[in-house]
Amino acid sequence: MISRNPFVGGLLEPVVSGVVLDRVDLRGESDISGRLPRPEPISEGSVAAVREIIEAVRADGDAALARYTERFDGAVPLRWRVPPAALAAARDRLDPSLRVALETAAASIHEFHRCRTSPEQTSTRRGITIRSWDQPVGRAGCYVPGGRAAYPSTVLMTALPARAAGVDRVVLCTPPDAAGRVADVTLAAAAIAEVDEVYAVGGAQAVAALAHGTESIGSVDVIAGPGNVHVAIAKQLVAGVVGVPAAFAGPSEVVVVADKTTPAEYAAIDLIVQAEHGPDGLAWLVTWDAEAAEAVGGAVIDLLRDAARRDEVAATFERSGHIVLVDGPESAAEVVNFIAPEHLQVMTEAPEAVIGRVRNAGAIFRGPMAPAAVGDYAAGPSHVLPTNGTARFAGVLGIRDFTKPMHEIAVTPEGLAAVGPHVAAIADAEGLDAHADSVRLRGAAAARKSRRDE
Repeated sequence: MISRNPFVGGLLEPVVSGVVLDRVDLRGESDISGRLPRPEPISEGSVAAVREIIEAVRADGDAALARYTERFDGAVPLRWRVPPAALAAARDRLDPSLRVALETAAASIHEFHRCRTSPEQTSTRRGITIRSWDQPVGRAGCYVPGGRAAYPSTVLMTALPARAAGVDRVVLCTPPDAAGRVADVTLAAAAIAEVDEVYAVGGAQAVAALAHGTESIGSVDVIAGPGNVHVAIAKQLVAGVVGVPAAFAGPSEVVVVADKTTPAEYAAIDLIVQAEHGPDGLAWLVTWDAEAAEAVGGAVIDLLRDAARRDEVAATFERSGHIVLVDGPESAAEVVNFIAPEHLQVMTEAPEAVIGRVRNAGAIFRGPMAPAAVGDYAAGPSHVLPTNGTARFAGVLGIRDFTKPMHEIAVTPEGLAAVGPHVAAIADAEGLDAHADSVRLRGAAAARKSRRDE
């Protein structure tokens, strides 16, 4: 059952402006999935609005970019492209400690992805040799949220996997601030990641520009990066025109699994961490220990009193903040698999009892000393992860999203003689005479040459 009634002891007392974490008590329930709340589906109105933006940019180019940037960001930059020299200048102005932090994170991210490049492979069987390799795309578009906040970490987490994949040119779009400028720290991160082009444009209009091109922005082959729901919808709508990772990289999500051994403040702060991104995300605590639930709920209330972004956190909790009571690790994993969260943190005494049963999660963080923030900034894998349930079939952004598998086939006369009759038989069965003749002609010619050589 789902209720807004507080737990005994004030666990679900209002945290900010009357907002509470919903209680979902699944103890003793056999049909867990049927009892779980789900995020609201994407509205047809939002899809229609984004489609209108894409078509306008496709038709009017830079003029449409200016209209939508003025409407959504409050200012139009003097030029869409940020001068390349401004990137290096921003890096040089950066506070030394922050520069070291970004360069250290960049090194971890690059090393992780560089080690995942696939070597060229060759296989030969009965006269047929197949050479296969991963071919990088020519131009990759990276979307980095911005406007009210700066996200240099997302610059690194999108551009560096593309760089490690061997992409020729990395292009970045990010919204300008109210003065029409891109934050220095974002430009500095772009310099560290060796981004080739930076454009001060965001939202669905940036995705449209990257997909279709405008007078100022050249089209790309792949678009990757997180954003709000409209950015995520836009990427879905241009998929097919350009490559788009299967994951829906939208508003942030976290599920924290806790028990009596979990430090309550650790679980509470990690719920707040993802919730502070804003109202469309998801923040769940799952536990089989009622005392742990009460302790974590109380810690959330305490931490929120002085939180700088408590309004954003409260909005997330009000929309999709839940404390879920289950019977044990097995049912906790069942909840996780149903939600398929972007971030999963398992802080229990025996984490493998949960993790070993998890099939659907963007990234898993094991133990109390592994907060999702480490993955967000410095561990190595990208923090661009599947949201909105797409972890059921998609995973973290990586090199594979910036490459395409290619292969070549070489056939010797002996190989054609061995496989040719089988090719012809299948082609005949499909009624494709020319397919069959293409091997028969070669087989006959090879036989004639063999007789002459004798």
